[in-house]
Amino acid sequence: MSRPVEPVYNRILLKLSGEALMGSQPQGIESGILKDIGGELREIQDLGIQVAVVIGGGNLFRGVAAAAEGIERVTADQIGMLATIMNGLALSDALEKFGLVTRVMSAISVHQFTEPHIRRRALRHLEKGRILIFVGGTGNPYFTTDTTAALRAIEIGADVIIKATKVDGVYTGDPEKEPDVEKLARVSYQDFLQRGLGVMDATAISLCMENHLPIAVFDLRKRGNLKRLVLGEAVGSLVQDPDK
Repeated sequence: MSRPVEPVYNRILLKLSGEALMGSQPQGIESGILKDIGGELREIQDLGIQVAVVIGGGNLFRGVAAAAEGIERVTADQIGMLATIMNGLALSDALEKFGLVTRVMSAISVHQFTEPHIRRRALRHLEKGRILIFVGGTGNPYFTTDTTAALRAIEIGADVIIKATKVDGVYTGDPEKEPDVEKLARVSYQDFLQRGLGVMDATAISLCMENHLPIAVFDLRKRGNLKRLVLGEAVGSLVQDPDK
């Protein structure tokens, strides 16, 4: 009888964009997507993996786009932080319907709805098997939720950032617009930055490079991809040190 496959990561940080929650809708949250994510994370936690999530707010409000339309950039980013809190609460509700215990931790004070972000408390939650959902970005304007993901992953000692996207990895260009682009199964941080590959922003990549934190990029829409990834299958692309 074959031995069960063991996960290759003990603690992960999943980066979800707000757009991932839209499904086929032009904006907002599609309940079916939340159910799909809940089912995926249930399977992951059943493997004994500790899970944290950073979620964006682009399905409800995009600060950069709003700033381009004339809203002052700091104000626009603050509204975007509030959008991530709404998404985090919706995700928490969906996960708990799968029997998962969650905690929503915010970088900005919304104590009626969330816990404050306190690193030691976050670590205790993970050790007790609770899924952490980080919202509110970094609490500062001009920083993306990609950078938040890198920062929180480093703080909690995650083994990897898993970036959920609409494509199945890192490409040399936009595969939805350029038919001849090449998929890169593995790419170094430096090469990623030099090519301007764009799956994550440069600040986030630099933070990961300085702290030797790998980034796995995969297609969230394909059922079972997340489980296959944490079990070590070749899913998506991996951004990491060149000698790994």
